[in-house]
Amino acid sequence: MKRFYKSVTTNDAGGVLLDGRPVRTPARVPLVMPTPALAEAVAAEWAAQGEEIRPQDMPLTGLANAAIDRVAPEQAAFAASLAQYGETELLCYRADGPPDLIARQHERWDPLLDWAREQYDVDFTLVTGIMHQPQPMATVQRLGGAVASASPHQLAALSPLVTISGSLVVGLALLEEAVLPEDAFAIAHLDELWQAEQWGEDEWALDARNARKRDFLAACQFLELL
Repeated sequence: MKRFYKSVTTNDAGGVLLDGRPVRTPARVPLVMPTPALAEAVAAEWAAQGEEIRPQDMPLTGLANAAIDRVAPEQAAFAASLAQYGETELLCYRADGPPDLIARQHERWDPLLDWAREQYDVDFTLVTGIMHQPQPMATVQRLGGAVASASPHQLAALSPLVTISGSLVVGLALLEEAVLPEDAFAIAHLDELWQAEQWGEDEWALDARNARKRDFLAACQFLELL
């Protein structure tokens, strides 16, 4: 779509205006943000567009659209789908070798699990290898309750954070500001980064990881602006 507007502003309600007209979501609902900071950031994405509007360059706008159009109408179901990641928590699946990788998983993953234990009064079943082992029911329920208490905009950001990382604990730690975004991404990609250190970086894998990182950090920024 070619750019059809000149000015981008915000209003006191948290909406973004193009030439004085409110932006609407794909479902034709007014695009209203819950905080002035997020409204300004979304407006900046629209203002930064050139002659053509490129939705892929407006990740915050996309997350705001998702929060309003997709999450809010079915908030409980959306939260439940994210909570399922607690049953296959990435940080609980440990390598059986080599020793360097085992040590690195212990060093980087254990602190986040310890944080979750204290934050939510839960415990985790650690697994060596890839065979699925169920987590304690109380753990799944309490982590699910933490997800269910999030707002639609928080859930919209949690979705890429949890799906990209494969870890509900990483997503919740970001929500609670218990880990920095760059550290969280590295923690979630620990195995992949370790392999790259041992055997060299594959160009395709690097491009794919960088694309995931852009989406991941955009979702972190979205959370920070709420």
